[in-house]
Amino acid sequence: MEQHGTRPAQYGPRRGRTPLPPQGRGAGGGTARPPVRPGAGAGGAPRRPPAAGSRPGVRAPAPLPLRVLRRVRATPNPRLTGLGSGLFCAAVMVALGFLDELLAGGSLTVYGVLFLPVCVLTACWVRRGDLVIAPVVAPISFAAGLLTVAERGDGAGGRLMGLVTALATEAGWLYGGTLAAGVIVLVRRVRLVRRRAAAARSRPTP
Repeated sequence: MEQHGTRPAQYGPRRGRTPLPPQGRGAGGGTARPPVRPGAGAGGAPRRPPAAGSRPGVRAPAPLPLRVLRRVRATPNPRLTGLGSGLFCAAVMVALGFLDELLAGGSLTVYGVLFLPVCVLTACWVRRGDLVIAPVVAPISFAAGLLTVAERGDGAGGRLMGLVTALATEAGWLYGGTLAAGVIVLVRRVRLVRRRAAAARSRPTP
């Protein structure tokens, strides 16, 4: 009786096929990947919880001095001519005088305090070619606005005496505002001269 021979089974990968990469074994032995705990970061290290009061993706607000500096830089920076600076200073002081008379009963101290920032703004906003005008128009504007808050006597003589009395009693505010304008103008003038000198030195010599 004729018996057919059987071919032994071949183990291992067949030819023409790429072998599969070895996989980690489980409980039977070998290496296995450690379980990842919820909330853990890369490498299994625990993640730090966010700070109290902070939200992810939201920037912390800037400190108060930095915000104030940004507001100051964002304010308008006009350049007034000599005539424009004089009109600006006089018009603002007259308007502030009427406002002082209406709200504070014509207080000379309030008027003097308001005179200081007006002088500073006039000295900062006047253009470079008319820097000398700011200390000149400051006392004139002070006297023009003082007519609205000074004591009014009978007739032109009484008003003139009230103005002279107010100028004598509030001379400190007048000198202070004029001095502040003069200092700012002097500093701007020095900076302008230095810039021109630096620009002249940087030019190539022929």
